Amino acid sequence: MAGGEVKEIHAVIISFLTPPSNVLRIKSSFLVTSTIQIIPIQIPKVQDLPPHLHNTSEMTPAMHELLKEALDLMQPQIKPLLSELRPQLVFFHFAHHWVPKLCSQLGIKTFAFSILSAISGAYVTVPARFIGVETEDPTIDDLKKPPCSYPQTSFTSLKAFQAQDLSYVYKSFNGRPAVYHRAVDGFNSCSAILLKSCNEMEGPYVDFIKTQYQKPVLLTGPLTPDPPSGVLDEKWATWLAQHPPKSIIFCSFGSKTFLKYDQLKELATGLELTGFPFFFVAKLDRVLPKGFMEAIKGGGVVHSGWVQQLMLAHESVGCCIYHSGFSSIMEALMNDYQLVLLPLKEDQFLNSKLVAEDMKAGVEMSRREEDGYFSKENIKEAVETVMVDVDKEAGVSIRQNHIKWKDFLLNAEIQDKLISNLVEQLKAML
Repeated sequence: MAGGEVKEIHAVIISFLTPPSNVLRIKSSFLVTSTIQIIPIQIPKVQDLPPHLHNTSEMTPAMHELLKEALDLMQPQIKPLLSELRPQLVFFHFAHHWVPKLCSQLGIKTFAFSILSAISGAYVTVPARFIGVETEDPTIDDLKKPPCSYPQTSFTSLKAFQAQDLSYVYKSFNGRPAVYHRAVDGFNSCSAILLKSCNEMEGPYVDFIKTQYQKPVLLTGPLTPDPPSGVLDEKWATWLAQHPPKSIIFCSFGSKTFLKYDQLKELATGLELTGFPFFFVAKLDRVLPKGFMEAIKGGGVVHSGWVQQLMLAHESVGCCIYHSGFSSIMEALMNDYQLVLLPLKEDQFLNSKLVAEDMKAGVEMSRREEDGYFSKENIKEAVETVMVDVDKEAGVSIRQNHIKWKDFLLNAEIQDKLISNLVEQLKAML
């Protein structure tokens, strides 16, 4: 949660309200000045929620729900702080859906800030999602289809296993509001909605959200990161240099894969089947076929530790297999390697549709309708589309579109303009 008080045209006081364990991480994200203050707030005690855990990256899914319960108990702590700070604007996360009502009592304007893609918000968290739904919550068949009046784009539906995963958004736990109801309540109650997106990439979905909530929807742009800095570890620099340009497949799903052992095994053997050298970040000791490590020696690496982002900028990397997190996709499009998308959960399914079907800048791996199963042959086919079939229609189109979006994301003038436009819109709302 963040608040801002405008002192003069170019001087803004920013206050971050966050649990103590997050303070150092936030400080490391920017240069702290006299105009930025980080105010520690306490997470109320909730049974079975470990007191030392303050963010979802360290928690099990069950703990996520307990954290939401704790956040709901923070209101008596937040109101006095806001009364003292008297900010003109407050930006809040969907879990704090009660912030707009609290701020309205103090005459403070609020912005619901969503870091998810607009395509995800338009599909999952709009009032139209319940039009035509005959049960208490949307069914799997309901969630396979877009909501009523959804924009007509290249994306038309989800598979059953993807809809099943999204059903979590509509479930209530411990008698508390579901994710859907928190998000919609916050969007309905706030002064304006703020999305980490831009019209160039997601215009139809942004317009749909505006229509659904009948209020301003402001855009930050994709918030492209600076290129990674530093020096690549000599061990990996040497290994990468042994391979020709654009020949290596890099495969990583972050700290949590959500893949079962049989699928990790299929992924590993699928990488080998492509015939390309690969770098696979995963813990696979228990699932690799007998003799696998010997068979890939020299041509493939299975690594279970931390990996420098600098590896992805190396000229030998030609393709990446990603889970389709929105920030990861934006970073990937800023590089030269091709994208194979293997979404694993929730908004990732929709992000993948955006890139593969609307932007046509990557290929999504084929998977089974009912359970999302994929085979080593599916992996080989997807990789070949962007690494081998470069003269066929799909391969040519994907490469051309990737270049177009890379140029857009790396254009500093365009990205700066998106931010300056946002600043002017925020000023106009004061």
